[in-house]
Amino acid sequence: MPDTLIVTWEDLDGLVARLAGEVGRDHDLVLAITRGGLVPAGMLAYRLDLREILVAGVEFYRSDGGTHPAPVIGHFPESSLLRGRRILVVDEVWETGETMTEVLARVHSAGGSAVSAVIHYKPGRSRVAGAPDHWAATVHDWVTYPYKAGG
Repeated sequence: MPDTLIVTWEDLDGLVARLAGEVGRDHDLVLAITRGGLVPAGMLAYRLDLREILVAGVEFYRSDGGTHPAPVIGHFPESSLLRGRRILVVDEVWETGETMTEVLARVHSAGGSAVSAVIHYKPGRSRVAGAPDHWAATVHDWVTYPYKAGG
């Protein structure tokens, strides 16, 4: 069983600041992946002065801790909102990479230009080719964020 990394609000603020410095300001909008990416996406949007935030409702991890065979998209922005736009896609962690990979593919399919950003990257757990475009820290442990109820 891996150790658990407990992230405080202060830690999260520092990680988001580091990530904001990495991703730069060349984006038209933020696309947050629910649920974990909502808070980091909002924090990044403030730091990057981006006011438009869209949401992709995606479920990969089930409540029992297992995963679906593939990410399940509950809702996704209309193509007209993404076409021709530079989109910063944000999630809290890249574990298997499957969720972000699916979302990036959908953004590209809609005609958008996407860049991925996560707070934590777990290279040893990734099951897809490649890596996030930007990440604030590399970890191997389970991560508990301050905004996750009961975490």
